[in-house]
Amino acid sequence: MTGNAGKRRTMMAFLQSLIRWVDSYHGVGEIDPSAVKEKKVDWLRVVPFVILHAACIAVIWVGWSPIAVAVAVALYLVRMFAITGFYHRYFSHKAFETNRFWQFIFAALGNSSSQRGPIWWASHHRHHHRHTDQPEDVHSPLQHGFWWSHMGWLTSRKNFPTQFKYVGDWMKFPELVWVDRFDTVLPFLLALALLVAGTLLERYAPGLNTNGWQMLVWGFFISTVFLFHGTVTINSFAHIFGWRRFDTPDTSRNSFLLSVITLGEGWHNNHHHFPVCARQGFRWWEMDVTYYLLKLMAGLGIVRELRPLPDRLRSSRVS
Repeated sequence: MTGNAGKRRTMMAFLQSLIRWVDSYHGVGEIDPSAVKEKKVDWLRVVPFVILHAACIAVIWVGWSPIAVAVAVALYLVRMFAITGFYHRYFSHKAFETNRFWQFIFAALGNSSSQRGPIWWASHHRHHHRHTDQPEDVHSPLQHGFWWSHMGWLTSRKNFPTQFKYVGDWMKFPELVWVDRFDTVLPFLLALALLVAGTLLERYAPGLNTNGWQMLVWGFFISTVFLFHGTVTINSFAHIFGWRRFDTPDTSRNSFLLSVITLGEGWHNNHHHFPVCARQGFRWWEMDVTYYLLKLMAGLGIVRELRPLPDRLRSSRVS
């Protein structure tokens, strides 16, 4: 009987992992974080993540074209801004305000990056700021090493559930909850749209020398993988390499290179000095493309009330 019960539990866990590919809220209430090993990988759950990377190899067969590469770069930039400007500065820190329409649009764009839903993302980031570089910080390279901080933590069942206690402010929006819960739907639709678009271009604009499979590989798989690793450099590299302007109680550092890759997120020590500021490049020469775009959107009336860095904090706690 004991053996049969164990088999049933194993089968149930298997089925739940499969269902969570589509419904990320399925059975999460049954996950007891205290009973799950911190660094135990849920291999079945991360199969889509592995496929995302492996599919990039298909570039050997589909080749490349200027239009496919241009689409990949454009989707990298647009979705990186959705992550940095909205997943991070808006949903995680409320560094500015916007209306419900634009809130949903950029939540959807951010979700198409295959970096989970906006509520899940914000909940884990808020947890990170409460426990930065402490044992509870699940992606601290100081506590857990480089590779775990870079992407290993995402593969653990312990870190899979949305930490609802940190994000009650966003749970009142059913459209955000839907995006957060069914977080693979929009990435799938983006991939499908690229496949269809490439097929149509092959038929009606053959001079572009592209096709559906090429557009899918470049526009979705390659662009998304680069986008993912670009984003998580802030978890890993930005706590190891760079310089520190402010004596924050953590290992956060500033990096011009990471700021180029992430449209301004590389000024990480600045960010930890005053997390709710809409601008992370505090000095004029600290390039912060995300902030420039937010300023443009503020001029267009899309966002408002960008939170500035208080004068009293500009030179305080300088290391």
